[in-house]
Amino acid sequence: MDIEQQVAKHYSHGALESAILEALKASGKDVDRLATSDLAGVDEFHLGWHAATIEIAKDLGLSSAMHVLDIGSGIGGPARYFAETHGAQVTGIDLTDEFIQLANALTRRCGLADRARFQQASALALPFKDGIFDAATMIHVGMNIEDKAKVFSEVQRVLRPKGHFVVYDVMRTGKGDIPYPMPWAPTTATSFVRTPDDYREMLLAAGFKIEGEVSRRDLALKLWEDMRRKIAQHGPPKLSLQILMGEEAKPRLANVISTLERGVIAPIEMVART
Repeated sequence: MDIEQQVAKHYSHGALESAILEALKASGKDVDRLATSDLAGVDEFHLGWHAATIEIAKDLGLSSAMHVLDIGSGIGGPARYFAETHGAQVTGIDLTDEFIQLANALTRRCGLADRARFQQASALALPFKDGIFDAATMIHVGMNIEDKAKVFSEVQRVLRPKGHFVVYDVMRTGKGDIPYPMPWAPTTATSFVRTPDDYREMLLAAGFKIEGEVSRRDLALKLWEDMRRKIAQHGPPKLSLQILMGEEAKPRLANVISTLERGVIAPIEMVART
């Protein structure tokens, strides 16, 4: 089993759509007429969650005239936000077939299928013609990709001139061990966490110009503490990332938060332009 197959297996659930729909019904939602806000808590599988997605959209300068590529789109949360709030056309790709099927299904239930669509593909070999996208995102995906330089070269190829590319990944920012399991990988076999210096070097080598960089470590830790307080007061929500991660959710989240607190890793956003 190659790395991409291992990654897809890691994220596969087996009955994710039914689990999410049952949780939505238990929360009193009409699953045939969903609002994107109904999916909050489960559809943005990255540190900083929806607050980070909002900032990414701002940094891309999204508009209804733009076609956006979302690499590693998961079950479609950021893509649906880009489509609904900014009117952009969004194409999402992901290795995990179950994520793709669910992303399309949830997008239809939210009435956004005309603006966001998803297909299974590898970031290492994007199945698109040259220069057809206005912008691209890669949100907490690079940790599963060893050959990031190849991905950046592919993104450069499919972007139009002056197209923006936002990378938002967990990066190594300090010394110390990275414990496993993590949300993105059960072991080091499919985990390729690199430093911001490594990312900058590879983006520049691919022909990008780097326009901005920000750490969202403090935001992620603050939101995590807010979430913990809400759970302590009101109990756990019916719809949460635990559905995606299953029984491993508790150790995975504990590991990523403790490593964030120690300063070993941080979620870093880089804004690049062709």
